[in-house]
Amino acid sequence: MRRPVRGKAAVNVVLLLSLLGCFGPSAVSCITVSTPAELHASKGDAVTLSCTFTSTSRPTSRMSVDWSYRPQSGGPPNTFFHFSSRAFPPPDGQFVGRIQWRGSPARGDASISLLNATLNDNGTYTCSVRNPPDVHGSPTSHTVLTVTPKVPSIHFSDIAVLMAFILLPSAIITLILIGRMLCPKKKQNQSKAYRSPIEVTVGEEYGIHPPAAKIKTASCCDLYLMDSEDEAEYYNPKQFLPADDGYVESQC
Repeated sequence: MRRPVRGKAAVNVVLLLSLLGCFGPSAVSCITVSTPAELHASKGDAVTLSCTFTSTSRPTSRMSVDWSYRPQSGGPPNTFFHFSSRAFPPPDGQFVGRIQWRGSPARGDASISLLNATLNDNGTYTCSVRNPPDVHGSPTSHTVLTVTPKVPSIHFSDIAVLMAFILLPSAIITLILIGRMLCPKKKQNQSKAYRSPIEVTVGEEYGIHPPAAKIKTASCCDLYLMDSEDEAEYYNPKQFLPADDGYVESQC
């Protein structure tokens, strides 16, 4: 019965030493890595996989960063990026040519950028940071990336083109229709103002003529150009004038 007690006591001692190692005044301390729980992006976007860390020790050349990817469909994680004094982008695979180092170890930043995101990039990304002598704590953190198809958006230039091809012809047709509605009325008013020479106005049917002062007297040239029938009518003007009115003789 004494052996289980000794085993339990040994486990408690190990945990206590670990806590003392993280928070006690010793050469061994803890490191904490944090990433956003979820990230959302559209197809074709550049996604920043953010990763920050805190460490009691100043980052040195021995500090390293590893990024691994586990597909959404499942399977083991695959390390595709490594940093140690300099960046080592993936030489092949689905991320080749699409990973850029965005971190700054001096500021506790171990972020990377994923260019031209695709639907195949959906999955879990793990950031792991090691900064000796900080070897305890939470050196890894996970973030889930979800890439969705890009929704087409209408830009101002597209709207301007639609307005030019739809609204402008409609406005021209409307102006033409309005012009056709107004033009007949104008012509009708002009036709009322114009009177044909053969039309008989009120008063003329009873032999009422305008005053004699308004009758144009024929000149000598006009008489010279007249036919014989016209001359007879001209020299007998009483048939056109009232009985009381006189007539003006020619001055020729």
